[in-house]
Amino acid sequence: MARTQSPDYEDRRAAILEEAAKLYAERGFLGASIADLAAACQVSKSLVYHYYAAKEDILFDVMQSHVQALLETGERIASGDGGAREKLIALTHEFMQLYVGAASRHKVLLNELDRLPADRRRIVVDIQRRLIALVEHLLEEIRPDLAGRLSRPAAMLYFGMINWTHTWLDPEGAVTPDEIAALAVTIFLDGICKPT
Repeated sequence: MARTQSPDYEDRRAAILEEAAKLYAERGFLGASIADLAAACQVSKSLVYHYYAAKEDILFDVMQSHVQALLETGERIASGDGGAREKLIALTHEFMQLYVGAASRHKVLLNELDRLPADRRRIVVDIQRRLIALVEHLLEEIRPDLAGRLSRPAAMLYFGMINWTHTWLDPEGAVTPDEIAALAVTIFLDGICKPT
């Protein structure tokens, strides 16, 4: 007879994933062992292996869950009401909130993607490409002259503005993540030196 899952199975798995994201962000994937993760979670190694068969499975879930949350947010906003400009503004604000709430996952994604086996790396990269294409489409609606050759570079410049905020933005600091999102999208859409 198959073993039944405990009622808190998903919560415990999510807690392991969150600790793994912090640990991998701080020490790197290769610098953190399953024993380190078990200690951070205050559980046994065998319990970690109950939830994840291999260390690489944990790394994949850290990355995949992060990019999937970004894509789902993007698709929800892109399919909603409003024009492309308003959608890009909303998207930037929501992305910034996701980045702040998942700074460790974001750092792991940016620094450890090459540690995934090729088949799993392709899954994460495919989700990233779908997200980039979504932003490209919005930018082409805003600026039709970008279509084709310039829409991809423009989308990459957009992500370049917001993807590295985890390295310097203090969510509890004097400037809020929402203010940073507003500044970033204003600079991107209108330019920082445009007269008001």
